[in-house]
Amino acid sequence: MSATRETTSTSLTRSVIIVIVAGCVISLVGFGVRSSFGLFLAPMTTAQGWSRETFALALAIQNLMWGLGVPVAGAIADRFGATRILVLGALIYAFGVWGMSVAETGAELHLFAGFVTGIGISFTAFSIALAVMAKAVSPERRSMALGIGTAAGSFGQVLFSPIAQGFISAYGWQTALLMLAVTVLTIIPVALMLAGRGSNAGAPVENDQTFGEAMREAFRHRGYVLLNTGFFVCGFHVAFITVHFPAYVTDLGLSAQTGAIAISLVGLFNIFGSYASGLAGQRWSKKTSLASIYFLRAVTITALLLAPKTEVTIYLFAVVMGLLWLSTVPLTTGIVGQVFGTRYMATLFGIVFLSHQLGSFSGVWLGGWLYDKTGSYDPVWWTGVALGLLAAVVHIPIDERPLARTRGIH
Repeated sequence: MSATRETTSTSLTRSVIIVIVAGCVISLVGFGVRSSFGLFLAPMTTAQGWSRETFALALAIQNLMWGLGVPVAGAIADRFGATRILVLGALIYAFGVWGMSVAETGAELHLFAGFVTGIGISFTAFSIALAVMAKAVSPERRSMALGIGTAAGSFGQVLFSPIAQGFISAYGWQTALLMLAVTVLTIIPVALMLAGRGSNAGAPVENDQTFGEAMREAFRHRGYVLLNTGFFVCGFHVAFITVHFPAYVTDLGLSAQTGAIAISLVGLFNIFGSYASGLAGQRWSKKTSLASIYFLRAVTITALLLAPKTEVTIYLFAVVMGLLWLSTVPLTTGIVGQVFGTRYMATLFGIVFLSHQLGSFSGVWLGGWLYDKTGSYDPVWWTGVALGLLAAVVHIPIDERPLARTRGIH
């Protein structure tokens, strides 16, 4: 009997490790490739004669489609498992990136970089990987696991920013995109490792709540609505900086390499920020941590705007913003799982993520539109400051206690 239990325990431990490793790789590749797209703004617009708004609108559409697709992908993953949706997503993602390399008009760029790539990203989203990881681990270790998965996505940003810039410098932007498209396909064999895993095996059944009941319950919960509001701001900040910061840096008279290094630094320090956020979520109030992160973002952006524009300033901004970058994700995801349980977690977080992507659309498009109108990114930066303060305030009244039906069954 004891030997049987030990074998079962070893098997479960091995399964959890496989889920975490596979989830981290998917997060790394999927997030890493898309985080490099901002590096293509300058070379593509120059070569094709497009305005920055044309490129920005393509990536704004991408962020919007990413957001619209994640709840759908999450619902399918909750029902049928994550593997199928991840494999399909990788194929679509790679096709979209290939299409970016051959697009000759603004409309073609919007189709491939916007609609197709956006759908592919949504079907390979780190939110799906995080949901699988959350279901595979115990509630006590969930925040830490989510922090690790988010940090893996950040490492992808660290890894792919200099790699993509190196590809562009050595082979040109078109070949660089083709090489990234091939890289995306590596998600497929990794996703196959998740088949039949991360599905709450052996965990207590939460209840027989239907999908519709879960959605109505969530939207009647004030905290869930406030989480959506706050995550809109997160998307605004992250997408605007990812897409426009390299160009902002070159506009200051600094080198393109400085912009690429800065984006890489954001990803590097987000590894530490995301992991620390996961640990903080296990020990302290998640909503208070989120409010603090958004307030510090507002302070950091203000400091950037007021400080002398040197390489040191850019790198310091990247380091601090990196610590605050995706540190919101383990905490936001953790609140969803803590309050509502994990049965429909991929779907519920997918909806919150849609709000994030509406913010992303706004940040990316507004950045390009206002730059073309005013010749400056400053109005968008100051908007980001105001939104950061708003997000800090809206998290304070969130009730993060588990609902009565979910207590003791997470």
